[in-house]
Amino acid sequence: MVLRVLQGMLGLLLLAQSSVAGAALSIEIIGAGENQIPVAIVPFGGDARLAQAIHEVVAGDLQRSGLFRLVDPAGKLPREPAEVSYPDWLVRGADALAIGSVASNGNGVIEARFRLLDVIRQTELAGQAVSAGNDQVRAVGHRIADLIYEKLTGDKGVFSTRIAYVNRQGKRFSLIVADSDGYNEQIVLAQNEPIMSPAWSPDGRSLAYVSFETGHAVVYVQSLYANQRIVLADFRGSNSAPAWSPDGRQLAVVLTREGNSQIYLVQADGSGVRRISSSDAIDTEPNFSPDGQYLLFTSDRGGSAQIYRMPSSGGEAQRMTFGEGSNYSPRHSPDGQGFVFTHFADSKFRITMQDFKTGQMEILTAGGWEKKPSFAPNGKLILFSSEARGRGILATVSSDGKVQRHMYTQSGDAREPVWGP
Repeated sequence: MVLRVLQGMLGLLLLAQSSVAGAALSIEIIGAGENQIPVAIVPFGGDARLAQAIHEVVAGDLQRSGLFRLVDPAGKLPREPAEVSYPDWLVRGADALAIGSVASNGNGVIEARFRLLDVIRQTELAGQAVSAGNDQVRAVGHRIADLIYEKLTGDKGVFSTRIAYVNRQGKRFSLIVADSDGYNEQIVLAQNEPIMSPAWSPDGRSLAYVSFETGHAVVYVQSLYANQRIVLADFRGSNSAPAWSPDGRQLAVVLTREGNSQIYLVQADGSGVRRISSSDAIDTEPNFSPDGQYLLFTSDRGGSAQIYRMPSSGGEAQRMTFGEGSNYSPRHSPDGQGFVFTHFADSKFRITMQDFKTGQMEILTAGGWEKKPSFAPNGKLILFSSEARGRGILATVSSDGKVQRHMYTQSGDAREPVWGP
């Protein structure tokens, strides 16, 4: 296939040209972890405006995780470890304490210095200086929240990551990238034709997606940092469901150019198209394993939609899901030990996990219109589509099913979410 580079296209809104600083998503927390960690976040010293902004981000991130209970500092404002009276914080019920200061150097750079203290052991857990441009104060807050999360849970934080999703308002479709908390919404593409199946490249610099702007489904790859996108797959029939390999060199796509929907591999520049599935059924929704050796996919070759796995180079497919109902949209967990998918039974869609070794299914959500799950990079949260208050929303659920969040757009219906690297 000849590679086509499309530049300066009408209706293509690049990230650098369209950005909303405020929150495009309002978040409602449902449930909490069984053993929340009590932590006090003391407002930083130094520049009062910057300190307040950082405090709001850090506190908001930790609260939304459902794993922390914030202890009110109530007038106690230590800035350095020497100023901390550990017995006072023990009485308040804090197990950990974050303190620090923030300042602007006058050259467009802010620097926040913070320390995380173990109140029970009266020791320092972490200390770091975080710098960024004056317009990146929220990024500083996310970074600090990530460090606190990592030190207190042992898992990597994901507050500094991004998500992508499609928002529909009437006939208008927008492909949107935002911070994990819904702030800094940026429009990648806006048009009056459907947009589907966004997929992040492993380096987070590009999105593959499906657009119907030419009258049928075409797969594009859009750079998020340059005025450039390419047509990855535009064959006769439908071109859909792009999925990146872990090394970013190729993608799996679903094409109907030879009849029914089958899975193909294509190089990231659009060359070297090769069919790897072969059935008389519909094979779709491929997803690479973290090591790149396998693909999970959805197929109705057994009579109903179920999850299958095959080598990423092609070969015999193994059925992974059984029992009553249908199963769709598989996604490997980041550790490769299992996968998440949508399970349909009793007229409800539910987000479900399954372990590769045991084959045990664990339903994580109560059920409704719950589709298109996507793991956070640390594997502890799952982003998916849902419905509430009469419209499409985004939602997250913890991998143990105990904490859920509903994320409402300011207007329109949110669909097709995917968590970035």
